[in-house]
Amino acid sequence: MSIRGMNHFTVLARDLAASRAFYVEVLGLAEGPRPPFAFPGAWLYVSDAPVLHIVAGRAVPEPPAGVIDHMAFSARGLRGTVARLKEHEIAYELRRQPGPGTWQLFCHDPSGAKVELDFSSEEPAPEAD
Repeated sequence: MSIRGMNHFTVLARDLAASRAFYVEVLGLAEGPRPPFAFPGAWLYVSDAPVLHIVAGRAVPEPPAGVIDHMAFSARGLRGTVARLKEHEIAYELRRQPGPGTWQLFCHDPSGAKVELDFSSEEPAPEAD
């Protein structure tokens, strides 16, 4: 056996609508087809790949992160992303990765899952507050 790639992450949501809005409206994933499971949820896509499954109706453990620290996505549009986070009053941390200078933006979804967005080092810095 050998692993050939990452399939998807699953997050447990306290509030399905809030989680869906965060990942779709703020981060730009697209909702797509999902099998007719007996529990509420959503499958979110990048292009034609379902990369994030949201599951609702189950208790979110405390602490919510468990043993997985965070999920990371490659992203574009740093300035626009920062503007959307500010518009939705979502706290974030932005830093430059040592060496290649990749922009790393960290925030949390409505249920507490930590999300990393990685932007090219060539993207301009967001406007200062």
